[in-house]
This record gives sequence, structure tokens and C-alpha cells, in this order.
Amino acid sequence: MECRKFEITLLSANNLEDVRRICKMKVHARVSIGSNPETEKRTPTDTHGETNPAWNFTLNYTISESMVQNYNTVLVIKLYCKRKLGDRYIGEVHTPMKELFDYAYSSGGSAVTTFPVQKGCVNSQGELRISYRFGEKAAIDKLLLAESVSKWISC
Repeated sequence: MECRKFEITLLSANNLEDVRRICKMKVHARVSIGSNPETEKRTPTDTHGETNPAWNFTLNYTISESMVQNYNTVLVIKLYCKRKLGDRYIGEVHTPMKELFDYAYSSGGSAVTTFPVQKGCVNSQGELRISYRFGEKAAIDKLLLAESVSKWISC
């Protein structure tokens, strides 16, 4: 099975919709690949930037080569405002992994890009800036992968 390392750094967002009218916004992002809840990772909450949060936080994934070559595998980044009564949804970014890979491949395997934040099917207010990098393709033996996963689960 062929895999790659995928490193994504959520740099910042700007001009986000202010979903808090009284208190100041404290924004974090939740990142997943293919809308799989098992792949979801989260940034720390920015408590100072309000509608212009900055994280500069890096997340690492190991993804299969088929995910990179398929338009159906999508990177999903959802933005939330932290509240005591439950986080309030701000908006999200969806982009196919293949498009990210093709764009980065032309510039040496890494890129910095900005996406409009969407809420529902329309562009919401604001933009999200990320940098990302794809590692070299590596072959992993399926049996070895299964053994390492079973050991990890049993710990």
C-alpha cells in the first residue's frame, strides 16, 4: 500500500463573520479528511484575534496514495467560535485532496493558499489561509500496517 505524509498548517483567517454580538470571538478550527470523524484534529483556540484569528498550527496526517489521486477525497476545515453553551459554527472550507496535490506538485510539493469560508452553499464572509506539504510516496506493507494499528489500539 502506498502512502504519503500530509502536513497542513492553519495560518490564519480574516474578516470572519462575527457570530458573537456581546462577547469577543474565540475561534478554533477542526480539520478532517473525507469527512471521516476519526481523522478530525483541532487547532488551539485563538483568544485574541476575534474575527481575524491566527493559529500557525501544524497538523500531520498519513494518507493513502489513492486519496491523493481521487477528486472524491476532500479536506474539510470547519471554523467554530468557542462558547460555554456549545461552540457556534462560523463556516467551512472544502477542497479535493487531488487539487491540493496537483497545485503543490507544480511548486515542489508545498504551497500556501487562501480559500473563501463558506456557510451552506454560499460564500460567507472571510478567508482562511493555509500552507501544506506532501511528502514522498512510500510503500507500506499491509500486514505491517495492520499489526502496528492493532498494537496501537491495544495499548
